[in-house]
Amino acid sequence: MALTYSSMLELGTKIPHFELKNVLDDQIYTSSSLSNDKPSLIMVICNHCPYVIHYHEELKRMNKDFGDSINFLAISSNDIVNYPQDGPDQMKELFLNLGLSFPYLFDETQDIAKVLRAECTPEFYLFDNNDMLVYRGRMDNSSPGNDIEVSGSDLRNACSNLLKGVPIPSDQHPSMGCNIKWK
Repeated sequence: MALTYSSMLELGTKIPHFELKNVLDDQIYTSSSLSNDKPSLIMVICNHCPYVIHYHEELKRMNKDFGDSINFLAISSNDIVNYPQDGPDQMKELFLNLGLSFPYLFDETQDIAKVLRAECTPEFYLFDNNDMLVYRGRMDNSSPGNDIEVSGSDLRNACSNLLKGVPIPSDQHPSMGCNIKWK
């Protein structure tokens, strides 16, 4: 595991077009599948990263708290030849075990990770109703082993502000975690 920080995609970037397989139902899920009357939260995650695992329970809470108002979507872009635990079957099994039902997409070509300038897992990208990026970076300042309680505060505040029409501060912190496993 190589500790890596997100590169912080420029605010105002438009949500990228994508067509990826949703491992939960084996259907193609596209960017146009997102409900365009809601904001969208795209998470670049994977199965095996301890930084992602650290946030599993908070992801479930956030989905419960915001899932009716925000489109939730997870993408895994890791190389599954060298990291088979991040393959589609394992992705589906993880989400079923966690009780998560929002789309978990497999970015086999790694093209979407490149467009998002994803560097690590997890990374979080919040897009407004106009599909423009308004938040990117970390969930909160906790990490495995630092003894800070998981709160999701950074991402929760961004989601709450967006839904209330309150400006989201542009001073945002990069996410940190395992590097994307590039082919």
